[in-house]
Amino acid sequence: MTELLLEPAPSAASAVSFWRDPSAWLHAKNLSRGYWIFFSAAFFFDAGFAIYVFLYNLYLLDFHFNERAMGWIGGAMTLGSVIGTLPAGELARRVGVRPLLIGLFVAAPVMSVFRVLWMWEPAQIGLAFMSGLALCGWGVCFLPAVARLTTEKNRTAAFSLIFCVSVGTSVLGGIVCGCLQQWLAMAGIVMAPVDVKRLILILSCVVAALGLIPVLRLRMPAQQSEPDDISQAKPSWLHSWKLDRFLSRFLPLMALWSAVLAAFNPFANIYLARVLHIPMVRIGLIFSTVQVVQFCMGLVAPLVFRALGLVNGIVATQITAAVVLGCLAGARDVKLAVVLYLVFSAAQWMSAPGLYNLLMNETPDKTRSSSAAMTLFCNALAGSAATAIAGVLFTRFGYPPVLLGLAVIAIGIAILFRVFISPRQEVALEQR
Repeated sequence: MTELLLEPAPSAASAVSFWRDPSAWLHAKNLSRGYWIFFSAAFFFDAGFAIYVFLYNLYLLDFHFNERAMGWIGGAMTLGSVIGTLPAGELARRVGVRPLLIGLFVAAPVMSVFRVLWMWEPAQIGLAFMSGLALCGWGVCFLPAVARLTTEKNRTAAFSLIFCVSVGTSVLGGIVCGCLQQWLAMAGIVMAPVDVKRLILILSCVVAALGLIPVLRLRMPAQQSEPDDISQAKPSWLHSWKLDRFLSRFLPLMALWSAVLAAFNPFANIYLARVLHIPMVRIGLIFSTVQVVQFCMGLVAPLVFRALGLVNGIVATQITAAVVLGCLAGARDVKLAVVLYLVFSAAQWMSAPGLYNLLMNETPDKTRSSSAAMTLFCNALAGSAATAIAGVLFTRFGYPPVLLGLAVIAIGIAILFRVFISPRQEVALEQR
């Protein structure tokens, strides 16, 4: 296991250093040219698919798909990720991250366009499954690519930058989603709401595909700590997927946490539209506000994890998200419900850099692709079932009781995470 190296808790001056002088803050992180090339690819990919994911279920709603059907479609997509993740991880280990990224940036946007154009439920389920197969390579490539293009000292900042800047680009997307129909009408172009959504979805696929340009320029550095013994240079497939003590504890808890998020996030916009009766323009503004909040929280996340410790910081964000989700279940006022949704989005977003940083720092470089694949496999397996089951439960019981149940489960996961993921990283810090 590689030791998790965290910087000392920042002083008050360093906590605001980014806002006072962003260029100096970035220079101090000493991020490589290869990282910034990958960053630009992630910029386009995340911006395009953030808009796509936000709008897609609302697009389905225009074709009279209900939560049950959306649950099956979302579950099929996640199931595609389940089936494709482990082979993608093995492929990344054998042929490298870059070739897999090239295929991903071609296949994923193309499949997503087909999903917009063929609105037959069986076809939607099949295309969602194929999209899951195409998209699973992103997580498999993303984690080891960032890990290899950074050092342990600047890795937390590198993850947080990608997370928060991709969120920032989605702000404009939310405004466009909500206001494009009005803008077109002002220009004398009259389009039905469903046609506007279709146009935005297709354009978001084009934006995601633009990431192929920097991917073609990307050059990945060699793996660290390559073995000298030729017989060990290419470990067996079984050895690559072997679970160690950390992964045997981390993977189930990460999968359960992902299941909670997958049970609500795909239906969040439907909740805003159907339960709170918020019009499309306001939903777009709410989406943009969520991105701004997540952008700020992504920048704050490294400071929180350094101040609390990585494990304690993750647990704190999980408990916050769980409590807010429980409050959302009982909210009757629209404004209060929107505020609670914003806080929930911020808390769950803050946990992501910590979880992935913990995984990458606790995994040797030569097995990071397989560790990322195993994590995404477990997440996708749990998420696929959670999305399908949640769609049935929302249709049958409504949103409040299901959200309350999810909140209780989330608190239990946070407690288990604190108990079973040993906070030995904080102990290591004290000994430095």
